[in-house]
Amino acid sequence: MPIMHLRTFTPPATPAARAARALAAQYHSASIQNHVVRSWLWAEAFAVVEDRGDIDHELLYVSAMLHDIGIVPAFDNVDLSYEEAGGHVAVALTTGAGWDAERSRRALEVIIRHNWPSVDPAMDIEGYLLEIGTGLDISGARPDALPADFIREVLAEYPRLQLAREFGDGVVAQAARKPHTAAHRLVTGGVVGKLENHPLERTF
Repeated sequence: MPIMHLRTFTPPATPAARAARALAAQYHSASIQNHVVRSWLWAEAFAVVEDRGDIDHELLYVSAMLHDIGIVPAFDNVDLSYEEAGGHVAVALTTGAGWDAERSRRALEVIIRHNWPSVDPAMDIEGYLLEIGTGLDISGARPDALPADFIREVLAEYPRLQLAREFGDGVVAQAARKPHTAAHRLVTGGVVGKLENHPLERTF
């Protein structure tokens, strides 16, 4: 397994990346903000461990920063799933940052797909990486796939805080109001229990 450190991964120094992180930090609690940053770090780390190439790192970063912003009351949508609502926030932000329509649409796709049960990396490598990154941080999937020292370093810098309660409450509320969305599948699939018994909560 490759050696990696937190300093290995540097956020893209672009207007869209800076704006996405600033917007996320403005609207998210500390727990959810740490979650979106960790999700990006896990995604990038999985790319290294799996020797994945040809990644649009700016797209992955922006999508990671905004993948849960649809849960925030200011961006919640009466009918759309929280991941689709968040994807449209990403479209607006990246369009304003000068991305063309096709690349902005990719941010929407990546954010929507992070809530799929699985994503084929041959179809969408950024969507795949964000799905497995968030899968580790929320459901505890594949906790042994990344170096333990790296996981400890990330958790020390970006602790989980009240993520289990805050995200659990948020996704349960989404599922109750919008049972046709992926939030309902997450809740019926036991996401609240997975958060409460998360291996990164117990071990690190």
